[in-house]
Formats: sequence, structure tokens, C-alpha cells
Amino acid sequence: MNRSAFASPLVLIFCAVVSTSAFAQAQPAAPTTAAPPAKAKFATPLKGKAALQVIPGTSKIDLKSKEIVTTYKIKNMSTAPIALLKVDEYWYEKGQVVSTDTQRHKQPFQPGEVIEITTHAPATSGNASGWQRRVQFSHANGQADVKSVTKF
Repeated sequence: MNRSAFASPLVLIFCAVVSTSAFAQAQPAAPTTAAPPAKAKFATPLKGKAALQVIPGTSKIDLKSKEIVTTYKIKNMSTAPIALLKVDEYWYEKGQVVSTDTQRHKQPFQPGEVIEITTHAPATSGNASGWQRRVQFSHANGQADVKSVTKF
């Protein structure tokens, strides 16, 4: 028997098996997770005067820690974000500075956003109930134009 007679049918069977397995491969599955959201674009911070609305809180004397605690609610009324908002609180008694505190908001303060900043001024000398308060707002690129309001 001639072996070359078996070669042609074996080659045909081999090609049929290889081609069907190549064409029968599964398609890759579609991703099941959603695409990540687009990254936020950088907004240039405000330079110059910032417009702020402030609801000044009442000052409370914490007898345990001997601090004057005041909470301010602040709303950005500017059209651009404010970088590094800073609140300086000064306490006076008979014209002399007796206590101070500085608090910073380190994240960009977006337009229309409302934040809350709490100051803790030490009340170490004398009777703190007769002290007078002065508050100054500023930011990294200038001063702030502050308007006191009762609600936003």
C-alpha cells in the first residue's frame, strides 16, 4: 500500500480542524465597567478682590480649654475659585490685642460654595466677656470684600 495515498486526506482533515478552531475562537468580552469620568479642568484662581458673604457666628467661651470658639459660614460670590482663603481673628481689650487666631481653607474655594471655618482664640488673661473682636479675610492673591448677611 502506498502511503502517499493517505497523505492527501490527512492534510485535508488537518486543515479542516485547524481552520475551524481558528474561526471558532470567541470574541473578547466587552468591558463591564464604565469608562472613568473626564478629569476636571484646571480653573485659574481669582486675583484681586474676592466677593464673600459671611454669616458671623456667636462667640462662645469654652471654660474647659480656655478658648473663645467662633464659627463663620462663608459663601464665595466671585466668578472664579479663591485660593488659600485665610481668616484672621483679633481680640482687643481696652485697645490692646489680647488674643489672635488664624485659620486657612487650603482647598480651592469654588464659586457659590459654602464653607464653615471655626476659630479657636486662647482666652488666657482677664475676663474675656468684655473683649472686642475684629475679623479680617484675605486670600493668596489679594484681599476680600466681605458682606455680613443673616442667611444665604
